[in-house]
Amino acid sequence: MLYCVASLAQTPVQAIGPNNNEDRYRIGFQDTIDVQVYRHGDLNRRVQVNPDGTINLFRLDQPIVAACKTDIELANDIAKAYEKDYLRNPQVSVAVVERRSQVVTVIGAVKKPGSFFIDKRLQLLTLLGFAEGPDIEHVGTRLIVFRPGSTTSCKANPAPNPSDDKTQLFAFNLKDVEEGKQTLWMEPGDVVSVQVSDRVYVYGNVNKQGIVEMKEPLTLTQALASAGGMKSATQLDNIRVVRQKPGSTDHVETVYNFKEISKGKAPDPFLQPNDIVAVSADKTQKIFNSIGNAMTQGLPSIFYRVPAP
Repeated sequence: MLYCVASLAQTPVQAIGPNNNEDRYRIGFQDTIDVQVYRHGDLNRRVQVNPDGTINLFRLDQPIVAACKTDIELANDIAKAYEKDYLRNPQVSVAVVERRSQVVTVIGAVKKPGSFFIDKRLQLLTLLGFAEGPDIEHVGTRLIVFRPGSTTSCKANPAPNPSDDKTQLFAFNLKDVEEGKQTLWMEPGDVVSVQVSDRVYVYGNVNKQGIVEMKEPLTLTQALASAGGMKSATQLDNIRVVRQKPGSTDHVETVYNFKEISKGKAPDPFLQPNDIVAVSADKTQKIFNSIGNAMTQGLPSIFYRVPAP
């Protein structure tokens, strides 16, 4: 087991591992850590990170924020806290003995679905490897990544990003991911759904909102019919199709006038796997939230808020 030692009397010892501090493991909720204070065995403790991201240590009146810090950073902070009121030039070592905070989940048509604890950055294809790859007998051609916008992803000096707390949906061609043509860096809390079959999502003012299977080429009219048709008072001239741009995580919306389509005055467009048919005036973000919540029903709650230091 590797310990990182911090002393206020000297430069902290650098542990063996990545030189880039951004690549070092950052402590999170549910992690268990060992804290040892040189020559003060009564202060040694094995503690679990509290739900608020802090730890409580013997003879310290205030809890110490542990979440989103590396072992070296936390050792330094503990040494400073002990030096303030209790010890002279304390030497503190910290080791993460159980890493339980950074979770990603794979569901659907894979050989080993489940949740995986990660301690370093990894890409989508690597995560599929953890799940032992697609179940060839039952898999479709696409996969979805649901990103809940949790603040569990710790970044050093992150630039402000208004999308950090927004649900995101990413669609990929499974073959392109397996061949390395498309990829995505995973973040804690991500849920990967490997589709059993190609499908589209029909959302909003229809009789059977949800998934429509694509067993053959599917038009907008056929998708709406499979969803039980539209309810009364639907704005037929404003049916949207939300589609991810090829090779990008951005989405584009196309508006169709279904009155014209139903009268044969406009072509009936063919849909693509993972398209979202929105029979609603709701914003795209609300639609993503709804689909993401449906995907993660029954999964354990694995998201938490990181406290301010």
